[in-house]
Amino acid sequence: MNEKDLRAIIEQVLSELGTSAANTPAAAQAVAQAVQSSNVESGELPDVTAIDIRTQYLVKNPEHGEEYAELKYNAPCRLGIGRAGARYLTLPQLEFRAAHSAAQDAVFNDVDTEFVEKMGLWTVQTQCENKDVYLTRPDLGRKLSPEAVETIKAKAKKNPTVQIYVSDGLSSASVAANIGDLLPAILQGLESYRIDVGTPFFVKYGRVGVMDEISELTGADVTCTLIGERPGLITAESMSAYIVYKATVGMPEARRTVVSNIHRSGTIPAEAGAHIAEIIKIMLEKKASGTDLKL
Repeated sequence: MNEKDLRAIIEQVLSELGTSAANTPAAAQAVAQAVQSSNVESGELPDVTAIDIRTQYLVKNPEHGEEYAELKYNAPCRLGIGRAGARYLTLPQLEFRAAHSAAQDAVFNDVDTEFVEKMGLWTVQTQCENKDVYLTRPDLGRKLSPEAVETIKAKAKKNPTVQIYVSDGLSSASVAANIGDLLPAILQGLESYRIDVGTPFFVKYGRVGVMDEISELTGADVTCTLIGERPGLITAESMSAYIVYKATVGMPEARRTVVSNIHRSGTIPAEAGAHIAEIIKIMLEKKASGTDLKL
């Protein structure tokens, strides 16, 4: 909004209060003062989500500021954000609300189909009809739809050594943020170990447990799912890799090995991919996973 627009708005308000009042010298002086003191600036507001809270320390005159800041950098959290009386400062409050909004978007939005196709993945779906069913019926997210079963039987490689697939889980944002680097890194690592890999694909509305049915359908020795984690207020883009040797429906959860916290501020995707490939190699050598696997 420029000065001309602001002046017009103020004059309109005064005119609505009364024509005679709007034309008085006092009214003209009020308009001039309001315009002069408005300090309206054009341009864009800074993006609060771009701030790295690990480096943000807003406490005034701290006793051990350097030590506290160093500790916070290694453990990102909303501490040392200062206060105005008993309240939050404006900036930390805006950052909190932005992080909460990002977390909600990650849960409720679907993964972009164009991105899935760009990654060369075909899509199957669980028995969840939509996102609402997915969130309220976790059990249906652990079962493939009849159409998905037939698609996997028709398109997936039979009896591969390793079967990898991607799933949205509770964070669609994590798929777009990480898979572009994570999946190629895993495939490259397994190729270097000369390990046979099945056809990667995407599971929509998937829970972790659906990997057991996928393992039985494909006949893979090791099944690995790359799935979005429930978002928090530090990041909405975190992903986990759940890996199982000879997964079967109804098996104990203790048989799953997990690599979590995969995101740009945690374990970066390329590094995580190399680590996951190494874990899979060890699983195949020791024929075990989860608590049975000693790394």
